[in-house]
Amino acid sequence: MTGFGKATKEFTDKTVNVEIRSLNSKGMDLSLRLSSIYREFELELRNDIGKKLERGKIDLSIFVESKNQETPVDINTDLAKAYHKKLKDLANDLNESSDSLLSQIIKLPDVLKSERKEANENEWKEIKTVIEAAIEGLNKFRDDEGKSIEKDFTERLNIIMDCLEKIKELDKLRIDNIKKRIKGNITEVIGTEKIDTNRFEQELIYYVEKLDINEEKVRLKTHCDYFLKTMKDPSSGRKLNFITQEIGREINTIGSKANDAEIQKLVVLMKDELEKIKEQSNNVL
Repeated sequence: MTGFGKATKEFTDKTVNVEIRSLNSKGMDLSLRLSSIYREFELELRNDIGKKLERGKIDLSIFVESKNQETPVDINTDLAKAYHKKLKDLANDLNESSDSLLSQIIKLPDVLKSERKEANENEWKEIKTVIEAAIEGLNKFRDDEGKSIEKDFTERLNIIMDCLEKIKELDKLRIDNIKKRIKGNITEVIGTEKIDTNRFEQELIYYVEKLDINEEKVRLKTHCDYFLKTMKDPSSGRKLNFITQEIGREINTIGSKANDAEIQKLVVLMKDELEKIKEQSNNVL
């Protein structure tokens, strides 16, 4: 499910900003942007996010702004002085100018030292509180989207069940109409006197049994009720996908057996609503 969360917190020595985004994905695809000094906590962070967000294409960015003035590098003064003395002596011996020695000394090995700050547990705990606040915001966003999807599912399932009720009414007359139509067609072709009544009734019963949709109607109602019930369960996305497949199977069977124009129209409407449900069910956790 899609979502966005953001949290900012001021501490004594720093300001922490966290942004987290989520896009639909079948699995967990986590992308982290954080300073290298916090890399030792990356595995712990990935595990925590995996438990709290379950799945999605997640993009997490952590920005830490220090309030203290920090020098990113340090100068090895003793080594620089030793280099300077040696180079100045060499310049004097060679009768060369020693005016630009400082710019050369800075480039020599180990004169400049980058001080890599190490994060401690207390500092990471402070940052985690901001991350958790951002995740909470993301989950709130997801919850709101989930409620919207639940409303949409309910409305579309109700349309399908309304169509099913109309099909039940049409089905009461459907078989009689089919019998009359078949008998009328045969009479028109060969005449009433040539019809073997017993054989005709046997064949008609066999044919009508193939067109019976009572079982499909019962199963479709059951699947729709089960879908509405399963929506309330946590992490029900995959299960809802399976149920939509079963609903689709019953709708298709009703359509293939119906042999009735009005029922076919209702079947088309149910299929259209079901396709929209399938599209949305891919977004459900």
